[in-house]
Amino acid sequence: MKENQTAKKRSPLSVAMGAAFMMAMAAVGPGFLTQTATFTGKMGADFGFAILICIIVDVVVQLNIWRIIVVSGKRAQVLANEVVPGLGYLLTALIVIGGFFFNIGNVGGAGLGLNVLFGISPENGALIAAAAAIVIFLVKNAMLVVDRSVQFLAVIKVCILIYILAVSTVPIQPAIVHTFMPTNVNFYSIVTIVGGTVGGYISFSGGHRLLEGGVHGQENIKYVKEGALTGITIASIIRIMLFLAGLAVVMAGHKLDPANPAASIFKDAAGQFGYKFFGLLLLAAGMTSTLGSTFTSVSFLDYTVNQSSENKYLRFRSWLIVAFIVASTAIFYFIGNPAKVLVFVGALNGLILPIALAILLVAATKEKIMGATYRHPRWLLITGWIVVAFMAYAGVRALLTMQF
Repeated sequence: MKENQTAKKRSPLSVAMGAAFMMAMAAVGPGFLTQTATFTGKMGADFGFAILICIIVDVVVQLNIWRIIVVSGKRAQVLANEVVPGLGYLLTALIVIGGFFFNIGNVGGAGLGLNVLFGISPENGALIAAAAAIVIFLVKNAMLVVDRSVQFLAVIKVCILIYILAVSTVPIQPAIVHTFMPTNVNFYSIVTIVGGTVGGYISFSGGHRLLEGGVHGQENIKYVKEGALTGITIASIIRIMLFLAGLAVVMAGHKLDPANPAASIFKDAAGQFGYKFFGLLLLAAGMTSTLGSTFTSVSFLDYTVNQSSENKYLRFRSWLIVAFIVASTAIFYFIGNPAKVLVFVGALNGLILPIALAILLVAATKEKIMGATYRHPRWLLITGWIVVAFMAYAGVRALLTMQF
């Protein structure tokens, strides 16, 4: 699938930056806000260790997956089918189902943001956010508009968190000490935060975005590095800032509201003004993640391998995008706030991650898939398999603790 002729004029670097922001902002949506606030409230400074592990895993996963997808020029589900026939359909099911449930929380989060800002009911706010997302996807040069929208909303997120940290007493020393020497290692928190920020559809959003922009082949590896590392840096900065803001509130003696722990951070730090800022942050997080989850989930339904089949798929893609957003919005509208679902689906995506990464690591070693001249870097293969083993182990430990 390619972008239209106007979008094709964009440089590979511009497309890579669009992919970087899409990945980063998909990783710090309403689910991440909820998960980070929940575990910071429960674990305090020890949750910094989970953030550290998340960043390390993020680097390994994104550099591996982006590189394999771009060099092969094939989407993850097509690669999986070439590894084992039919495996791509299983991967699609896992990714799309996880992305769909996350999207319920995404549009719901945007709706709740509008509720905080303007007093609109969360359900009606979700309808407005969903309509805006559909318009963004259906306008001319849609992916350029998506990229610019995500970048603008990213700036809003960072500015809000800078303000909250500025008015808080940030416990830097305890945060650093417990990040590297935790007194309590909670595997459920690790699986959940990794799954919510780099698991499921999120780990594929950047690579698939690059293919959408026509960036593929070994000659574009440098854009993979630049895009992936930029996205990881942006997402990591926002993760750390939110963790520090939550830790400042917790260590000041405030107890986070379990019904809405993320809102508690902002309200306790800056009063009603901070609460309004939380609404804006939640709106931005919901919109960016809605765009990211919709684009990536729908891209997993594309199995085209030639121009003819691609043209047929393009006729239906807009309808698939609309259906994905409408269905997830309808579930939120009639069922309500899926805050608990966001934490659970984050853990589910954490369990999916080792499966998805293992499939692509196998693909990276097959000459018929990657080409006769390509050799995947050994350090990426080794660290990739270490992440597979660690996340599989952490996932089993999380399941055995019965915390789901």
